[in-house]
Formats: sequence, C-alpha cells, structure tokens
Amino acid sequence: MRKASLFLMALALSFTAFAQDYYIYVTAESEDEVAVIKFDGQKAENIKNIPVGVWPAEIEGPHGITVGPEGKYWYLSLAHGNPYGTLYKFETGTDEVVGTAQLGLFPASMQVSPATGLLYCVNFNLHGDMVPSTVSVVDVASMTELDQITTGAMPHGSRLSANGMKHYSVAMMSGELFEIDAISLEVSNTLDLDEASKMLEMNHAGMDHSKMDHAAMGHEKKEEPMDHSKMNHGAMGGMKHSAFKPTWVSPHPSKNLVYVAGNGADEVLEINTDTWKPLRKFKTDKGPYNIDLSPDGRFMVVSYKTAAKTGIWNLTTGEEVARLDNSQKVTHGVAVSPDSKYAFVSVEGIGGDPGKVDVIDLQTLKVVSTANLGKQAGGIAFWKIEE
Repeated sequence: MRKASLFLMALALSFTAFAQDYYIYVTAESEDEVAVIKFDGQKAENIKNIPVGVWPAEIEGPHGITVGPEGKYWYLSLAHGNPYGTLYKFETGTDEVVGTAQLGLFPASMQVSPATGLLYCVNFNLHGDMVPSTVSVVDVASMTELDQITTGAMPHGSRLSANGMKHYSVAMMSGELFEIDAISLEVSNTLDLDEASKMLEMNHAGMDHSKMDHAAMGHEKKEEPMDHSKMNHGAMGGMKHSAFKPTWVSPHPSKNLVYVAGNGADEVLEINTDTWKPLRKFKTDKGPYNIDLSPDGRFMVVSYKTAAKTGIWNLTTGEEVARLDNSQKVTHGVAVSPDSKYAFVSVEGIGGDPGKVDVIDLQTLKVVSTANLGKQAGGIAFWKIEE
C-alpha cells in the first residue's frame, strides 16, 4: 500500500515538473480589448483583459496582433482612425504602451522580421476605394514608419518566411499574392491566384482533393462558391474582382512553399516560391480564412469562417485528417504553439455573444478546452510557454 502511494506521489511530482503553461494574446474587436489566455494543458482561461485605444466613445477596432521575435514586446493595429489607423507597441508582462506610429488606412495583420528587426503591416483599406493599397514598414525601435510599399486591393495576411527575408501578403479583391524582399523593400514576385487555381484545374497537378469522399468522412456537402465574376465591376473602376478572394498566406517553416486561403473559392493553394507556380489544391469547407502551420511541418490548420469549423490537414499526404466544430458561429484566427502540440483558434461572437478561444490538441485532433473573451474575437498571437 505504501509503495503504491509513493508511486502515485512520484507520478504527480513528475507531471508537475513537466507541466507547461501556454500564453496567447487575442483581440476583442468590438470591445477595444486584448485578452491574455492561459492554457495549462487541460484548461484554458482568460486571465487578463487589457483596454486599448484612446477614444472611450468610439470602437477603434484592435485587429492585427503579433509578438516580436524576442518576446519582449507585442504589437497591435487599431484599424479605425482619423484618417489613418495606428500601430501600438506594448511591453509583454506589464502590457504597458511604450510607443505608437501612424500607418495607412485600416492597418491589419503584421509580423516582425527576425532578420531585419522591422515590422511589416498590411493596410487593408476596408472602407476606401477599391484601389491598390500598401504594406507599411516600421522601425519598431523608434516606432517610425520607414516606407509604404504598394501591392494590391485590400491586402491581408501579412506573414514572413521563417528566415525573415521574404514578406508575403495577398490582395483580397484583386486576387494576387505578393512577395516583398525584406531588405530592399521592393516587390520581388507577384502571382494571379485566380489563374493559378485554374491552372491546377486544367493540368490536374498534384492530388485532386475534390474527388475525395467527404460524406464517408462525416463532412456535410459543400455549396458551390459564389460567382464573383457576375458582380458589378463599375464601382471598382474596372479593376478585376477576384473570385478566389484570398484572405491569408502562411509560409512553410522549412520549405520554399506558401499556403494561400481562397475564401471565395473554398480552397487552399500550395505555391512553390522557387518556381512561383502552384503545386497542390486543398478543397476545404466554406470560407477558409486564416492558416497556420505547425512548426514541425506536419499540419496545416485552417479556419473555415463561414462554416464555423476548423480543418486540420496532413501536409505529407494532402488529406484533411479532422474537421472540427467551433464554439461560436464565425471562426477567425489560428495560432499553433511553437512545440506543435496545440492550435489556438479565435471564434467571433454574434451580436452580444462573447468571443472565444478554442484549444485543439494536435495529437488527439480534438477540441480540449475553450475560454471566453470580449465580443468579436479576432487577431491571435502566441506569446510564450512556461514550465
């Protein structure tokens, strides 16, 4: 009996010694708040709400969020401003504002390059004319905007290659993928994603995921995507209105590949950045919106905004290994932990419903916990792991 008790005590101490806490920042766009979510491996909880913005009577819309490579600071874009949006710099831990910079119209997603130390933020221009917008480049030491690089209409999904030397973004309305050289600050490559998607349809390169039996996998039948080509282009001054409607791009952690979410086409494209050609097409549920890849290169996690689900894809086989219901009706952002164990998914509330963060175990492929935050959960960024 005594030996059994000692064994159980040793087991408990061993578990405690190896227990890890995960910390994530998540925006609540309709509350002008940022939540700190803690997950101890079993339960996720909101441990802090940080008020942001300067106008108490206005909703300023915290949208994009990222943590710097060293983990000392986190950065937030407030989308609404007069006339432009603002980038805020906070110290992690204290969550005190230590700097600001004015950017462009409706600044959205962003990242800091570990190679240059500069921050690259897309100016989404949500309420402006359907014209090419820009990527702001900011020196975060002085919080000075150094340049605005012109790309396409409504750029989104600002992400950097693993080495920080290339910046990728997509233009949602003009349907383009852009690569920017992080040193020269010039556009180095552009790809028409509507044409890239058609190319794979014509030559059947890679696996045709549209022929998979989704009914046998427990997936409901998907509706046909809206034909955006039939919309009135007159208000856009003749600019092409993308049917693919890209909303996000994520580079592979170790290969020269990027993955682009086609929100309008219900698919994700895999693009080779050496040849600048599409390789594979992943047919998804309705409204793929954000993407994150596990750092070990095994999984691609995709939020299906319209379907209120999250898809998990095995990148080796090209198969969707799980499609999970989320806790609210509008799925938004994805952040995978650096140890590739968990995916954290922000889920918007509708009306007065709270926003939520769903935690997915990437080993069991199940939602294991959910935490509440303010209304309209949006941008999400991983902060740290503590033992």
